Amino acid sequence: MPRLRTIYVCSSCQAQHPKWGGQCTSCGEWNSLVEDVVGADVPPVSKTVAVHRSLNASSEPLPITQVMHEVASTSPTGIPEFDRVLDGGLVPGSVTLVSGEPGIGKSTLLLQIAAAWSGRALYVSAEESAHQVRIRAERIGATKPDTFLVSAMSLGDIVKAIDKVKPSLVIVDSVQTIADEAIESAPGSVTQVRECSFRLVQESKARDIAMILVGHVTKDGNIAGPRLLEHVVDTVISFEGDRLHPLRMVRAIKHRFGTTTELGLFEMSESGLLGVPDASNMLLNDRQRGVAGSVVVPTIDGQRPMLVEVQALTSKVAAGMTPRRSPQGLESSRLAMLLAVLERRTSTAFSNLEVYVSVVGGLKLNDPGSDLGFCLALVSAALDAPTKTHLAATGEVGLGGEVRHVNHLERRVREAERMGFNEILIPANAKPIDSRQSKLVRVASVAEAINHAF
Repeated sequence: MPRLRTIYVCSSCQAQHPKWGGQCTSCGEWNSLVEDVVGADVPPVSKTVAVHRSLNASSEPLPITQVMHEVASTSPTGIPEFDRVLDGGLVPGSVTLVSGEPGIGKSTLLLQIAAAWSGRALYVSAEESAHQVRIRAERIGATKPDTFLVSAMSLGDIVKAIDKVKPSLVIVDSVQTIADEAIESAPGSVTQVRECSFRLVQESKARDIAMILVGHVTKDGNIAGPRLLEHVVDTVISFEGDRLHPLRMVRAIKHRFGTTTELGLFEMSESGLLGVPDASNMLLNDRQRGVAGSVVVPTIDGQRPMLVEVQALTSKVAAGMTPRRSPQGLESSRLAMLLAVLERRTSTAFSNLEVYVSVVGGLKLNDPGSDLGFCLALVSAALDAPTKTHLAATGEVGLGGEVRHVNHLERRVREAERMGFNEILIPANAKPIDSRQSKLVRVASVAEAINHAF
């Protein structure tokens, strides 16, 4: 029995420390040290990285013009919105890491992918029993004879299941709950996650099978476990959304075989996750026209244009009370900046008003082009006067109150026209856009935009 010892490993740089400290002395990160238990038979990080490098080392250096160029062939998953994010589908021999909060729908989506896969698929459940997974699969209609299911937490059992089934797709749910029996540490520890993920990547490359790993996230939204987990995989997929809203967003943070600018949209339903090809129609379906504080914003997420409704509500604050600022879907610092610009550049007073701002659908807007829409919604709420019915607005707002240019403006305008908006406020210095379906109103400042909007 090897003698065990406790160490503390930095989750950012994997540096090992003999005792816990508030800051990693190697990379300087705070509160990044995680307790781990290792034995004499556990290879250190340096050896693991050395092995990984040797497996991928070239036999001899060549000029880049003489290196053979091979285009990676993709296999569609059968889920169009997921294939959109993957730029066509999964590549044989690739490893994809899917991360997201608990209960967001990761297991449901992966079950649907396993059922829609054209070949044999092996679903490894390390968190739930096979009976529980079967019940969910029947509920969403994801049962197929070529989909094999095994409940296993041991890495050795997973490899044996792959040997027996010989699948072309393997899904492991999740990598933080499996363990290698040869390593003397608990499942989910830094050592277990590092070694198990490295072994699974080796199996995927050696067998030329596509593999999907599920990863948990911390309360900060980062993938739990060592950062090495994100480095050894080929693709990192982020699964986002508000559990209180049906809309789910899938985007690629890292993708070695294609772009990372695509966005996949799903709607959570009783029968599983349904693709949303027309996001604008879904997000504006329940919009009430003629309501103060409501403005439609053409936004871009990755390469995907869509129309989003932003709402604002104001109410007078009692004497002596501090007015509340409550944003949902918008950073509080961004809201504070827009309020300061409106008070200084348009003489609209908010100091005695409580302000509530929301993005419909549970979305989070980080697009600077939504600034103008938020400003108009705030002024509309403060004046209790609705903007024009078929008006949309896009533009970044500077500290001087100027409206600045935004990227992909023409695609924003085309999407607004498609949804029937005949008047669109755009930055004054934007490039010329040929539009016959709508009136493009160029505004140089927020004050000018307010004059046109009401």
